Amino acid sequence: MQKLIKLSKENRQYMISEIQSYFSKERDEELGELASGLILDFFIEKLAPEFYNQGVNDSYLYMNDRVEDLLGIQKLSNITKR
Repeated sequence: MQKLIKLSKENRQYMISEIQSYFSKERDEELGELASGLILDFFIEKLAPEFYNQGVNDSYLYMNDRVEDLLGIQKLSNITKR
């Protein structure tokens, strides 16, 4: 079962408002709150997982680079030189 992204009421309302604003400005269409909410739900269900996965991948690459940097600061001791 896929875990759905949960939005706070305030964030959801803000995103719905942004969708309405976009459609009004860019497409000269007036969308109601219900239609905008359905579009938001579609984005969350179908598109958000791709963005999430990209964020996870970017974080992995970043952390992997930092770990390699950390290993570079190791000091050689007399024990390791033998």
